[in-house]
Amino acid sequence: MAPIPQIWFNGKLMPATEVGISPFDHGILVGDGVFETLIARRGRPFAAHRHYLRLVKSCQTMGIQVPAEPEISSGMQAVLDSAGLSSGRIRVTVTSGTGPIGSQRGKDLPTVVILATGLTSWPEMESVVTVPWPRNERGALAGVKSTSYGENVLALAHAKPQGAGEALFLNTQGHLCEGTGSNIFVITKGEILTPPLSSGCLAGVTRALVMDRAAAAAGLTIRESELAGDILQYCDEAFLTSTTRDVQAIGFADGRSLGALPGPLTTRLRDAFAQMAANEIDP
Repeated sequence: MAPIPQIWFNGKLMPATEVGISPFDHGILVGDGVFETLIARRGRPFAAHRHYLRLVKSCQTMGIQVPAEPEISSGMQAVLDSAGLSSGRIRVTVTSGTGPIGSQRGKDLPTVVILATGLTSWPEMESVVTVPWPRNERGALAGVKSTSYGENVLALAHAKPQGAGEALFLNTQGHLCEGTGSNIFVITKGEILTPPLSSGCLAGVTRALVMDRAAAAAGLTIRESELAGDILQYCDEAFLTSTTRDVQAIGFADGRSLGALPGPLTTRLRDAFAQMAANEIDP
C-alpha cells in the first residue's frame, strides 16, 4: 500500500487525508489565489528566494496577505524530507481563505498549502500549437501566477489532439506572448529574442535565469522584443523555458519543423543553464 503523502497545511505537516480545506475557501469557489511551482534539486528547493519574491508580487497584486518566507521555506523542506525526494516538483498555493459565495472576500487568514510529488521528465524537443484565444496584456491578472487557470486548461486541451505538448498564446495586439506554463524564446538571424513582460507574459524564474546567467555563461546576448504572431513560421530556432522544462527546444510549431535536433544556440543556453543548476541551489 502506497504511503499517504504529507502536506504542509497552514503551518503544520500532516497526512493528505487529514487536510481539511473548507468548501467555502475562495480558492475553490472563485479561483482567488496564487501559486508557485518549484523543483527540488539535491533534496532542496531550487531558486527558492526568486520564487518567493514572485509569490510576494502575486499576493500583493491580488491583495492577499503574504506568508512569511521562513514559513514557506520550512514547508517546502518538510514535504520534501517527508517524501524522501531528492528531486521532485513542489507546489505552493496561497488563497485568500474562506469567504462568501461570490466575488466578495471574507476576513479569514489566507490558506497555505504546500505539497511535493515526483518529477515527470519532458522530451528533448517539444511541439507547440498557437491557440485562437488571446492573452490580455492589460488585464488585472496579467503577470500574476493566479490559480485561475481555466484558460490554460482549455488551451492545452486544444493543443493535445494536434500532437502538441504546449499551447502558445498571442496577446490582444497579435504579438507572441507565452505558453500555458512556459516562456518562449526565438532565434532569428543569429539574434535571441523573447517577449517583454509588457506583452502580458509571466515573469518566469527560469526565463530570468536564462537571460541573466545562462546567456552570460554561454557568451550570448538575449534581447526583449515584441514578436510577430507568425514568427515561429520563419525563425531559425525556438525554445521554451519553465521551472520543470529548464531549456527545451521546439521541434514543431503549428506544423512547421524547426529541425530534428536542438539548434546550436539553444544547445549552448541549455548546457549553460544545466551547468549553473548543477552547481548552485539558489542562484
